[in-house]
Amino acid sequence: MLSRESARVEVTDRERVLAASARLFREKGFERASVREIARACGILPGSLHYRYRSKDDILVDMMQLAIERTIHGIIEATSMIQDPLKKMKSALHAHLNVLMSGDDMVYVLLFEWRSLHGAAREQMIAERDRYEQYWHAILNELKTQGFIRKDVDVDLLRLIGLGAINWAATWYKYNGKYNLEQIADAIWQMMTRGILNMDFHDEAKNL
Repeated sequence: MLSRESARVEVTDRERVLAASARLFREKGFERASVREIARACGILPGSLHYRYRSKDDILVDMMQLAIERTIHGIIEATSMIQDPLKKMKSALHAHLNVLMSGDDMVYVLLFEWRSLHGAAREQMIAERDRYEQYWHAILNELKTQGFIRKDVDVDLLRLIGLGAINWAATWYKYNGKYNLEQIADAIWQMMTRGILNMDFHDEAKNL
């Protein structure tokens, strides 16, 4: 069994390797980054990297797992002390967006390298993604149960559309650009909760 100090070093070393690998994957793309380049970026020999990870795919999976853990941690930290379900949903939205836009290369890889996953690795990460999305399902289901969300709204579809809108913002958001994170989060929040049409046109839109 590892001592506490050894475990700390292992975790620190793991995160250092994954951070360097993520930076390279973001710059070159997963498919174009070689194991030798990854080892060089990490400051270790290829053999040492192979001792820790048997393949490049293993690095990607571990990296994505850590990115999901960080995202889950952000949601829990933002919502754990909030009882009001509506406030909890808004805090979760802000937390998710903040994690995405934190500049974390691992989160970027998590979003844009899914196409590089195959077979068992892909199934494993789908299970991890589903685990994260269960937090959103619980928040939305509570809102519907308590009558905040209309009965005719499918909360699973709402979750997919909502997370899709938030995640897509990572492709066009620019630091110091036209919209800051607060404005983006508020726009998504307003569209999800109030819609975009004036009340006078709700019936007309519903009948189209």
